[in-house]
Amino acid sequence: MLVSRNLLSGKRKYLCGLLLLLFGSMICVAFSMEDNNDFDAAKREVLLRRIGDELLTQSGDSKSRVLPVKKISENEYQITFENELTFQPDSLVNTTRRLLAKDPLARDYVVNVLNCGNSSVAYGYAISNNKKDDIVACRGRVQPKACYMINIKFKPSGVITAKTGYLLGSLPFLAFVGFLFLRSGKSPNNLPDDGNSGTVTLGSLLFDVKNRKLILNGKTIDLTGTETRVLRIFALSPNETIERSRLQKEIWEDEGVIVGRSLDMFISKLRKKLEFDSNINIVVIRRKGYKLEIRS
Repeated sequence: MLVSRNLLSGKRKYLCGLLLLLFGSMICVAFSMEDNNDFDAAKREVLLRRIGDELLTQSGDSKSRVLPVKKISENEYQITFENELTFQPDSLVNTTRRLLAKDPLARDYVVNVLNCGNSSVAYGYAISNNKKDDIVACRGRVQPKACYMINIKFKPSGVITAKTGYLLGSLPFLAFVGFLFLRSGKSPNNLPDDGNSGTVTLGSLLFDVKNRKLILNGKTIDLTGTETRVLRIFALSPNETIERSRLQKEIWEDEGVIVGRSLDMFISKLRKKLEFDSNINIVVIRRKGYKLEIRS
């Protein structure tokens, strides 16, 4: 019996050591890709500046500058300009498609042209590696001369997300190793409530997150799933500016590409449903995002 226990203990130690070695190897491989990712990111920014330069030239501007490209999230960049410009959607689509074809990781991406004043979407389209899945509209309409920002969001590729993939993929191994060491027969405790099933008071409105409703004096206003997610982000940080890129990332990141005016549309619908309380409003913060204002 003692020999059997010793053998079992030896096997467990061997298995734990093997799994830890495998995990360490995966970490090393993931981090070895960092230099290549940095080079690809630098090359991408050069291509984005080239897009801005060609748009200025097409607009008849050969003197003003394309401002430094901003990286506003892991896979989203912003092109801004020193002066106002005009653009033709056909030319914009063709220019981005031609230049980004030189970026091997830019297979799927969404382009949103934003007005500088209120960050509303003036024009948007989606390009896919599979051309039949492209979403491009209103190509023949020349846009008026104005101050524009161009946001380009790339769908994460296998190489860019390799590090994250390796790390996340190795978590089950760590969990298994922990199980062998702890050998606990207890069931895990339930996770604490994070507020998803609760209610939040917004002025005179009661926001029922779980049932997707707004309640005022016994009257209920139904919310869609996306409206509920948007409002919950605002409710967690009332009277604070929420960046547009953060809203897009937290709401749509796991659902594929963002098409055109999706965020603006849901903000507009929420505003109408919050009109029952005049002390509550979602306002635009110029060049930043939105804020849920609650006046006392």
